[in-house]
Amino acid sequence: MENFTYCIPTKIYFGKGQIEKLRDIVNAYGKKVLLVYGGGSIKKIGLYDAVKRIVDDCGGSITELCGVDPNPRIESVREGAGLCRENDIELVLAVGGGSVLDCAKVVAAAAAYDGDAWDLVVSPKKITRVLPIATILTLAATGSEMDVFAVISNMETNDKIGTAHEKLRPVASIMDPRFTFSVSRYQTAAGTADILSHLFEGYFGTEDSAYLQNRCAEGVIKTVLHYGRIALENPEDYDARANLMWASSWAINGFLEAGKIHGWTVHPLEHQLSAYYDITHGVGLAILTPHWMRYILCEDTAGKFAEYGRNVWGIDGGRTDMEIALEAIALTEKYFHDLEIPKTLTELGIDETYFDAMAEKAHDGLSHPYVDLTKEDIIEIYRQAL
Repeated sequence: MENFTYCIPTKIYFGKGQIEKLRDIVNAYGKKVLLVYGGGSIKKIGLYDAVKRIVDDCGGSITELCGVDPNPRIESVREGAGLCRENDIELVLAVGGGSVLDCAKVVAAAAAYDGDAWDLVVSPKKITRVLPIATILTLAATGSEMDVFAVISNMETNDKIGTAHEKLRPVASIMDPRFTFSVSRYQTAAGTADILSHLFEGYFGTEDSAYLQNRCAEGVIKTVLHYGRIALENPEDYDARANLMWASSWAINGFLEAGKIHGWTVHPLEHQLSAYYDITHGVGLAILTPHWMRYILCEDTAGKFAEYGRNVWGIDGGRTDMEIALEAIALTEKYFHDLEIPKTLTELGIDETYFDAMAEKAHDGLSHPYVDLTKEDIIEIYRQAL
């Protein structure tokens, strides 16, 4: 097992009625609040009014940054940073899903930076001071409520880049599963795929001595596989939404990857799909993942995929590791299809036009991948996913 340092300073308020804990957060971190959100969903479910009521009760004030896109744009970050400076903002409050949270994180960093906000995305080492960030989660997917990551898009340059800094971790997050009841069937499926992809990125690695982390990861994967289906069929099943929400946080808060060489492969590949075609992130991940699995499957990796097949899917019998691995990959692909996620890139209007440029950027974004990929390998995975 590799050396590691592990610390999660985010305070989690999980469960029914925890919105009232916003009062404690505002009183502790600042009453001049920048409220960051996307469309009108938080107003429809009454969350917007609840936030305003609580901040008003605390004697605070709210400045709004609304309309954050599903793949958050650098323009929104710039606007938010300007609002922070103009209004002496003390607390950045993100209410929404991962895109809103990611945008708010970089806003909180850019507010204290003299240069352009895009600098902090490209070079997170330039982050020095970050306003306190709090979140109220409305979609289980990215784990942004408990991690150090943010992904921002620059559509002018077709760039979608993930950045990370310890100071981007929220100081507090409110997680009431009931706020996810209104999430659409499509977004529930995409969020489930995103959680699974985070788990796969850490699980499939070269460090086999992290036994505890691997067994825990398998348990979280099984939890997501089980409750993803239930949430899709019964969106107001509290236990399903609660388990997905908590699994989303633990998929990427660092615990499952501690002591491992943690690589990122499918995410950099998908980021290019979103950068060029503005598709839903989880959908792109679901399409690419089985093709990546099959592409890297060989005698050297068959054992790990067979371990996944036995421990997660319960595949047993006198078959070879390769046979079990192939069945596990097929079951993974079928699961995504059962969630009614599109099966091919062609269904999303994607063709080979930008594959060369996309593959070059994706290759630059690879970080300690489970299996090294060349630019040509990435192009082939894209082609197989068509």
